[in-house]
This record gives sequence, C-alpha cells and structure tokens, in this order.
Amino acid sequence: MNSYYIISVLIFLTSVFAYINDRWIKWPPTIGIMVIALFSSILIAITGNLIPVISAKALLLITNINFEQVLMKIMLSFLLFAGSLHIDAHKLKKEKWPIIILATAGTFISTFVVGVVSWQLFGLFGIPVPFIYCLLFGGLISPTDPIAVMGILKQAGIPQSLELKIAGESLFNDGVGVVVFLTILEVATNGTAHFSVERTAFLFLKEAGGGLIFGAILGYLAYFSIKSIDNYRVEVLITLTVATCGYSLADYFHLSGPLAIIVAGIIIGTKGKSKGLSEISRDYLGKFWDLLDEIFNAILFLLIGLEMLVIKVQPIILLIGLIMILLVLLARYISVVFPVLFLKTWIKFEKNAVLILTWGGLRGGISVALALSLPQTMHRDEFVLITYMIVVFSIIVQGLTIGKVAKANV
Repeated sequence: MNSYYIISVLIFLTSVFAYINDRWIKWPPTIGIMVIALFSSILIAITGNLIPVISAKALLLITNINFEQVLMKIMLSFLLFAGSLHIDAHKLKKEKWPIIILATAGTFISTFVVGVVSWQLFGLFGIPVPFIYCLLFGGLISPTDPIAVMGILKQAGIPQSLELKIAGESLFNDGVGVVVFLTILEVATNGTAHFSVERTAFLFLKEAGGGLIFGAILGYLAYFSIKSIDNYRVEVLITLTVATCGYSLADYFHLSGPLAIIVAGIIIGTKGKSKGLSEISRDYLGKFWDLLDEIFNAILFLLIGLEMLVIKVQPIILLIGLIMILLVLLARYISVVFPVLFLKTWIKFEKNAVLILTWGGLRGGISVALALSLPQTMHRDEFVLITYMIVVFSIIVQGLTIGKVAKANV
C-alpha cells in the first residue's frame, strides 16, 4: 500500500469524522474524532466475519502506518511548534518555578511510583515482568501530552494562570519524559551491569540541556531573520524550516528535539510577534500554524482511535489495565501534591490547584508512540494495551470533564 493512498484515506476519514462531530456530536474536535474512530474500529472488528473485505482493508491500512515514526518523526515537531507559538515567554516566566519543578521532579516521581505499583500489580497476577521494564512503562506514561492538553484547554474555561501552569508543564515534561524514557530504555537494553550513574546523568543532561540551548539558538536565528524582512511568505517558510530542520538536526546530534522545538517556538512566538512581525505577517503566521495544528491534531487523534484495530487484547492484561488507570491517576496526584506543597512555601497557588492539575494531566499520542517503540522482548504487547486504555480514558473522561472540574473547584 503506497504512501499517497494511505494519506488520502486518512484525510478522507478525518474530514468525514470531523464533519460528523461538528454537525451532530459537538465535542472538542480532537475528542470527537478519536471517539468516532474508536467506535468505527470496534464496529469493523465486530463485523469482520460478516464483511471480511472491509476488515482486511482496514487492517492493511493501519498495519502499514508506523504510528511511532509518524508521530515522533513527522507530526510531533509541527504540533509542538504550533502549541509553543501561543505561549508568551513573559507570562511563562511568572510561572517558571511551578512549571520547572512539575515538569522535572513531578515526572521523576511519577515514573518511579508507576514503575513500583505496576511491578507489584504484575506480580500479584503472577506475571513476572522485570522491574526495569515497569520503570520504562512509568517513563512513557508519566509525561502529560501537550497535544492532548492544549487542544482541550482552549475550551475548558480554566483560569489563565492555571491554564499556563498546565500547558507549560505539559510542553516541558513531554521533552523531559521522552529523555527519561530513552535513558531507561538504554539501561534496559544494555543491562544494569553496564549501568553508570555518571554516564546516565551525562546523557540526560546532554539530551535535555543540549536541546534547550539548541532551541534557543534556533529561535533567535529565526527571530533575527524574520525581523530583517517584511514578507509573510518568507517568514512562514522560516518557521517551517525551524520546525522541520531544527527537529531533524536535534535528533542527528542526539539532543532533545521536542525541547528544542518548544524553546524555539516560544522565542519566535514572543519576540517575533511583538517586535519582528508586521500586523499582516502576524495574522498570516497565526492562521497558518493554527490551521496546521488543527489538521495534524485531527489526523493524530484519528490514528489513536484506529490503532484499536491492531492492539492485541488479553483478558488478564485488560483487567490490569483497568486497575492501572486508577493507579496512574494516583501517581499523577502524588507527583503533583509534593511539588505543590514545596512550592507553596513561597508561591501562591489557585484554589484546588492540585485536583485540577491532577485531573488535567492528560495522556495522549506520545505515550502510545513510545509504547509501540518498545521491542517485543520488553513485554511490548502488554504495555501497549495498558497504555492505550489509559490514554483513551484520559482523553475521553478527563478531557470532557476538566472544564466542569475546574469551574466547580476554582
């Protein structure tokens, strides 16, 4: 099945599902499209015996899409750049300590807690999964997904300061989470006998710190280039170059691509919009990236829904997954409450911030992509199913209720 055919079918399905959602369901677009795709997948699976041609074609389509490659290597840079363009660095600076500590310490706490409880849970059900693999699962499920979070926050009605905390944390802990996952994956692949605290710390700092510095260089280069001209076509092209080439270069130098793109996007979004762009250029740039963001978001959540067709369902793992939904929420609460208690000694938080931050910590496509990237020897099928269940619950249940939870508790 060639790439052009796959892209055509995906765009067709995305437009049909988006129309159905906008015309009748009227949920946030990303949630609506994913739910329709999810139910379509279930319907195709049920009717597979009656209409084998449709089932075979659908399976062929999904199996020909490498979800991990499509998201992590193609879509992620565009989605992160589009999201970070809307973040004002001056406002972000006011919330810097909550964002930094939640994105780093919170991610580490959650990774460890999820690793421990999942290891105990597998043991309880008589499934021997090594602790390092459970820790790997903790690393992939702990980051809150900025793509899911920012798309839903637009309609949630959350106070701006709290929205900025959630959006900022989700942007940066995404980059931190990917680095944590890759670091643990290397330890799991090479074995603990080759583990070195110094080398692991160096790799982490190189990926994360290098990504931040590289992103700042990219951002300022783009800003000075944009500032020196007044042509919206060229200015949009420069931002496209940052999102694509910047991500590829970061990956080539083994730096964190997500962190680099986020920093570059924030710099361009703040300095470029205020000093480097004319009013016409700001309008075109904003509309271009908003449209790209909406289209890629819609396709991504369609893929999440359709991925149900190829996930192997095991009854015992299904039960473990249901329990893990609650345990991951508990881990999220623990990873929020301790940093907030620490920060409260000098920073004022909104009423019931812990509850809203916990419930607003949505998981999304990045967790699914990381789970799919695991080798089969690391219990890939089990972790993919559990991750998928957590992500679907997170997007549908938490995503549809975060606005009500916020309004009831602020």
